[in-house]
Amino acid sequence: MSVILISDQAALLQPLLGDDATIVDPYQYVTQAQNFGSRRPRLFNLCTEIDYQQMGYYVSLLAEARGHRVIPSVATLRDLQQASLMVPISEDLDEMIQKSLAPLRGDQFVLSVYFGRNPAKRYDKLCSHLYGCFPAPMLRANFRRKQDRWQLTRVAPVGLAELNEEHREFLVEAYRKFITRKQVVAAPRNWRYDLAILVEPKEENPPSDRAALEAFAEAARRLGMRPEFIEKKDYSRLGEFDGLFIRTTTQVNHYTYRFSRRAAAEGLVTIDDPESILRCTNKVYLAELMKRHGIATPKTQIVHRGNVKELERNLGFPIILKQPDSAFSQGVFRVNDRAELKICLRKLFKAGPLVIAQEYLPTDFDWRVGILDRRPLYANKYFMAAAHWQIRHEDEKGQVSHGRDEAVPINWVPEAVLKTAQKAADLIGDGFYGVDLKVVNDQVLLIEINDNPSIDAGVEDGVLGEDLYRQFMNTMLHRIEERKKAQ
Repeated sequence: MSVILISDQAALLQPLLGDDATIVDPYQYVTQAQNFGSRRPRLFNLCTEIDYQQMGYYVSLLAEARGHRVIPSVATLRDLQQASLMVPISEDLDEMIQKSLAPLRGDQFVLSVYFGRNPAKRYDKLCSHLYGCFPAPMLRANFRRKQDRWQLTRVAPVGLAELNEEHREFLVEAYRKFITRKQVVAAPRNWRYDLAILVEPKEENPPSDRAALEAFAEAARRLGMRPEFIEKKDYSRLGEFDGLFIRTTTQVNHYTYRFSRRAAAEGLVTIDDPESILRCTNKVYLAELMKRHGIATPKTQIVHRGNVKELERNLGFPIILKQPDSAFSQGVFRVNDRAELKICLRKLFKAGPLVIAQEYLPTDFDWRVGILDRRPLYANKYFMAAAHWQIRHEDEKGQVSHGRDEAVPINWVPEAVLKTAQKAADLIGDGFYGVDLKVVNDQVLLIEINDNPSIDAGVEDGVLGEDLYRQFMNTMLHRIEERKKAQ
């Protein structure tokens, strides 16, 4: 894959880079598509004029339409325009800002960011974070100290003419290190598309074990897609891919949601998409949605400090209490009397103003129906852990045990279970969902919908085997092809 620098100030850049770099005028790139259509170059847009409908803007816009890799993307350009008025700060970035700028005196600071680096190496980590949020070759970040805390007040692109000679030379150095770091050994075949699979190596209970991840990757390869496992640190690389598959536990106030939003904004086929993460990770939303559409659930009450006294009358004991963002049986509690209820709610209300309460309905197992692209893909029975009321049990010593599982062919699943799972998932979207249900007195009750369901080797693939991974990756491939056709 060739690398092209697009700049309206080539006279300043060419002497520093020499003849080994391809520098193209933006007007040439925009108006002479035939010169770039036969290859899939990697573009760096260094144009000065990047506001809406200016030439630099059209460079990034048309690059995406032509299927070229471009930094910055149109989504980044839009973010940079908004950043001049309001800059969104994640907890990670805020922590890095405070740590990096703590030694400074004064109330103002300006930081230059060139391909994620700065001439002063002590700011490299902060620059890397900023580049991750705003992937652009040249940036200036403005900070202001207020009440002993540094605030990021503005992030904006900077033109070559604004740099002094020292910074221009450093820009070239940073560029060369950047492309060297990003080089990938040539593949033994021509891949049709590139797929990022987001993982967290240190996660204790990931959605997929290593064997399943490798099965997903192999299925992608067989369909002509090049899979690459990426991590949190690879946020700035999303523009290099055609699709993103998230295989670490998703949360809204979390880097996984930022990955999903960025990928969707840059036109990647994304599972889990940001809308599904928003909807599925909050049980308050799910409770209201299911109620509105008449999908049966256990008796449910959204609890706040003003209606606690109604719980015993409405649900009786035992009562199941859930944090709105609970997952993998964690953040879910059973209380057996008023004393336990009071203690548990006091703890849960510290995390937020609302709690989900449901009637306790013991069953031997829960159903899980995996839905992909509005179709049932697989089904499992998850049995309760020994001498416990959940499928997962963590004792006081931290020892975790699980109940047994049983993969069930789709055509063996009760029709009412499939219909309820399908109807519930359709309310969320057309992504990948794990729908959990109970059958009590012949009535199917929805428990929850997971946007990031588990796929472990030998468990969820117990019936389909390799075909489960093939079907999933075939869906990704079809969506990527459809999106490319629409561009």
